Order: sequence, then C-alpha cells, then structure tokens
Amino acid sequence: MDSLTQIVLGAACGEAVLGKKVGNKALLFGAIGGTIPDLDVFVGSWLYENEIDAMLFHRGFMHSILFSLLGSLSLGWLVHKLYNYGKRFNTTTQKDWISLFFWSLFTHLILDCFTPYGTQLFAPISNYRVAFNNIAVVDPIYTLPFLICMIVLMFFNRQSNRRKLWLKLGLGISSTYMLFTFGNKFYMDSVFKETLIAKGIDYKRYYAQPTIFNNVLWYGVAESDSTYHVGYYSLLDMKNTFSDFKVLQKVLALNTEKYKRIKDLAWFSNDYYSICKIGNNDYQYNDLRYPVTGEPNSTSSVFRFRLYKENDEINMKPFERNEDNIPDALNALWERLKGK
Repeated sequence: MDSLTQIVLGAACGEAVLGKKVGNKALLFGAIGGTIPDLDVFVGSWLYENEIDAMLFHRGFMHSILFSLLGSLSLGWLVHKLYNYGKRFNTTTQKDWISLFFWSLFTHLILDCFTPYGTQLFAPISNYRVAFNNIAVVDPIYTLPFLICMIVLMFFNRQSNRRKLWLKLGLGISSTYMLFTFGNKFYMDSVFKETLIAKGIDYKRYYAQPTIFNNVLWYGVAESDSTYHVGYYSLLDMKNTFSDFKVLQKVLALNTEKYKRIKDLAWFSNDYYSICKIGNNDYQYNDLRYPVTGEPNSTSSVFRFRLYKENDEINMKPFERNEDNIPDALNALWERLKGK
C-alpha cells in the first residue's frame, strides 16, 4: 500500500514490541522498518539502467520473506549496538530489536499482498506475485483512523494502559475494515461473474478489484480470445450488476517472444495488457488491471507507459502523467461511485 499506511503499520509494530521499554522511539524505529522495503524503488534505479528492469525490481526481493528475515537480523544487531550504551545500557536486548524490525518489515509485505499490484513473497526462489485484490493501493478508510490512534497514543506515558488501549483500537479498526474488504471482494467477484453470464459474454478468465481511494466502486475485467470486457459496479448502485461496459480489442504491437522485456511486462500485469503503436518508434503499454480513463471512446489505462526501441531492446520513458487527465479521471470515478 502507500508509504503513509506502511509507516503507520510499522509504527504500530514498533509500539507493540518495544513501546513500554523505549516509548515513542519504538514508533520511530517501527516506522523506519515499515518504510525500508519501498526503498527498492531507489535501489532499482541504481542497479538498472533500463527503466523497465528498474520498475520490475519494485516489490521483488526487498518485499520477500527472506529479506524480512535477513533485514531484521542485520538491522536488529546494528540498532542494538548503537542504542545500548550510557543510561540505556541493558534496557533493551538484541532480540527486542530483531523482533521490532521483523514485524515492521514482514507486515509491510503482507499488507502489500492485499493490493492488486502484488508482491513477490517468495523471491528469489519464485517470482510469483501474491495479490488478493481486496483493497486499493491507497484507501483512506483503512489508514486515517489507524493514523489518528497512533498519534493519540504518543501523548501518553509509555507505561500507561491508555497507550495500549489506543494501539489495540488502531489495530482493531484497521483489521476489521480489512476483513470487510475481503468479504466485499467475494461479493464483487460473484456479481461480476453473474453479470458476465447474464450478458452472454464468453470469457476465459476474469477478476474484480476496487478503484483507487475506496472499496465502494469496483472495476471488473474479463478476457476472451480477442477482447477484454471491462465494467464498473458501485455498492450504491440500484441494481446488483456491473455496467458501463467497454470492449477493448487485444492489441499487441510488440511480440513477447521477440522482446524479453515485453514478456516481463506481460508477467507484471498478469497478462491483462495491450500495446498500441503511437509513433515511428513509440508504443503505449496499457496495464488493464487498472481502470481505463474516463473519455467515452478511450482504450487507455490510467496506468500506462510509453515504450520505445533502443538498440533492438525495449525501454520505457518515465511514467507519463497526464496532469490534465488525472482530475477528470478521478472526478469520473467519484461520480460513478455515487451509484446509478
């Protein structure tokens, strides 16, 4: 999920493990631990010259169970060495710090598994991306109550039972909401499947996921031999059916057999993608796991890349943010969320 959410969850882990011993410092170190896996965005840019390789490094090894184990051992040892002197000598143990960093790292990657983006939990043994698709990458209803509880508990003494109460409240509210999103996911999948059957759409596979910032409006995509069928459904709709369907043709202007990085991008999007030629040497890659833009005739995903050939290899220009289009797309999603 987004960085703020991971900071809050990491801080909660720090508080749970070491709050009584070190007070608000536990929140700080937990927040640092919760941030570390997402530093793979910067590490990838240092390791790879090709933009596609750098992007695919995200949520890879640094989001794996193995990294959580190795990272917690090394960080726990280092921080204990730096912390354990003077008045703080023997107030904490190396085991305490290893436990703090393990839980702040491990819960980060588990939380990311709930989002559509997916996480390579088992890297480097396997590149399988675990993605439950039950919550958006950014969801304020999950994050904000949790954040408020963490801020409130900071004002209580580290030995106060009220501090423990606010920690439980924050974890309880966020966990309850997460359980709701799982139930909502099962419901949305069933509604989407029933809609496809009712419309007589012959599909090979399908899935549904929430749109950004909420768990009310969902997006479904079904794949047939030559097309993708995409539609929306809001919990506030009068009818229990997906609507606003668009039919997108399978356009694959670059071959996965000829270009390894195209094959990698296909894996990245779980084969829900299209590639359109837009210039002499330019192509647009649309990740169809995410809603298409709001224009009536658009076949362009809000998550798209501009690809180009470079020395018979494929590279990617930085993510093209159409600043004029983003507010329109968000406004269209907001209007659709209200139901119809």
